[in-house]
Amino acid sequence: MKKHKVIYNLQIFGSGNESKIVAKREISYEIKLASKLLLDELCFNWNKAKLEEQINDSIDSNDKKTFLDLSKQYQHYTWE
Repeated sequence: MKKHKVIYNLQIFGSGNESKIVAKREISYEIKLASKLLLDELCFNWNKAKLEEQINDSIDSNDKKTFLDLSKQYQHYTWE
């Protein structure tokens, strides 16, 4: 893994001439990518489970129109 970049910013606070050094550490690209992929997968699974639950509820309540609408939305979650 690559080394982290460190950025230093000099900032003046208040009316005096006091300077404060603020160090910021940049997160590496690999960690950003892995965290984004993990969050995407979690959101995908949660949305799919929620949609399945709504489909099952519409089947239980014999609501054909809602079932057809939800089944069209669910087609995006199938990759066959």
